[in-house]
Amino acid sequence: MTKKIAIVLAGSGAKDGSEIHEAVCTLLALDQQGASVQCFAPDIRQAHVVNHITDEDMPEERNVLIEAARICRGDIKPLSAYNPADFDALIFPGGFGAAKNLFTLAFDGPDFAINEDVERAVLSTHAAKKPMGALCISPALLAKLIPGARVTLGQDTNTANALGAQHEITTHGEITIDEDNKLVTTPCYMLDASIKDIAAGASNLVKAVLERT
Repeated sequence: MTKKIAIVLAGSGAKDGSEIHEAVCTLLALDQQGASVQCFAPDIRQAHVVNHITDEDMPEERNVLIEAARICRGDIKPLSAYNPADFDALIFPGGFGAAKNLFTLAFDGPDFAINEDVERAVLSTHAAKKPMGALCISPALLAKLIPGARVTLGQDTNTANALGAQHEITTHGEITIDEDNKLVTTPCYMLDASIKDIAAGASNLVKAVLERT
């Protein structure tokens, strides 16, 4: 039977939305490994808009759901419509924008707030005992919401410890598995990575997530 996987996006673009390489490599890995996908994103205003050439803020307003639709060719739903009963697993690609739009680690550090639809999605999926995957900075979200979670943020042990997580140091393509909580995480651009490293991490994460459905 085909596994149905939900992916939560945070917009489009590493600095103010989802990291596009991580999102696309995750989508590709799921397709290659025979899963079907439904993308979701919060229907909210983006925290800000960043010029990805200059790193400067731009005087614009954008919507996270509308921007995320660029990555999945318009096949996306508001995260408020997510129900874990309809899916076998949930995956969060990373990107600095994930830590701005889905949760506010980029602005507030370990005391970050979490979008209510994001929090509901994580907690309801965990309560349903279904696996979750997170790439790059997104494991911080799982660490915040799931006490004692084992995750990786690459080499960033300090952030994980501040969130009360068990941290595992990893390098390119490696994954960390928390069997008790059914969590799979990988560092991606938390390291100085190339797109081939992102593809390896995404593929390994997807394989481990699917094995736990």
